[in-house]
Amino acid sequence: MRAWLNGEVLADPTQGVVAVTDHGFTVGDGVFEAVKTLAGEPFALTRHLARLERSAAGLGLPAPDLDDVRRGVAAVLEDDPMGRLRITYTAGPAPMGSGRGGGPPTLVVAYSAIEHAAASTSVVTVPWTRNEHGATAGLKTTSYAENVIALAHAVEHGGTEAVFANTAGHLCEGTGSNVFYVVDDELRTPSLASGCLAGVTRALVIEWCGAREVDEPLADVVGHASEAFLVSTTRDVQAIARWDGNDLPDPGPVTKRCGETWRAREAESMDP
Repeated sequence: MRAWLNGEVLADPTQGVVAVTDHGFTVGDGVFEAVKTLAGEPFALTRHLARLERSAAGLGLPAPDLDDVRRGVAAVLEDDPMGRLRITYTAGPAPMGSGRGGGPPTLVVAYSAIEHAAASTSVVTVPWTRNEHGATAGLKTTSYAENVIALAHAVEHGGTEAVFANTAGHLCEGTGSNVFYVVDDELRTPSLASGCLAGVTRALVIEWCGAREVDEPLADVVGHASEAFLVSTTRDVQAIARWDGNDLPDPGPVTKRCGETWRAREAESMDP
């Protein structure tokens, strides 16, 4: 693992010093991006940095210096077959409590090698909902406790990812993934109005595979989908083999086609 903190590469990434009053640490007042790397090159970095800007603006944080972020990325990259960059940007030091202090933001870029995700997975619908009307809906923030709880629940019930409905009962998203499914041979995925994250992989799959954005009751999706898959930065296209005890094709024909399309298009450009 390598890490860069506010302009400096850390000799020991486990010993980086962030103020105990940092608002990202005390109240989760920060945003982040996870970026896949292949052979030492980040994939879709331009799209990820654009979303970092949008998330920061949504929290009311000052715009991150993207040139600075790119310097941090270059400083930590390693030539592994596959890796993950974590770009974290917080409000910086502040008084205890919810109010911000106006101090300089904190910027961390960290890197570690990872393995390819499994070809398929199992998911569990959790009893909690996403609030599509909330202040942080659709933002990639560091406030992840809800996801930690949901994922632990899924694991306890035999899954490896949790899936949320929103307050309307419509399918929303996973803890760190977007969901695609097939009904009547049509590829579908929830719209951004559902409160789901505007995933970079989600956007590319829609562009490359022609999915329709539609909001439908989660119970109907589970009951009627002939196949389904998750997408995320490190999953790419990952078939759902089991959803709440229901077996699905592993992979189904549409999922297989989307996976093949993803691999072909990814090979064409590292910054689509």
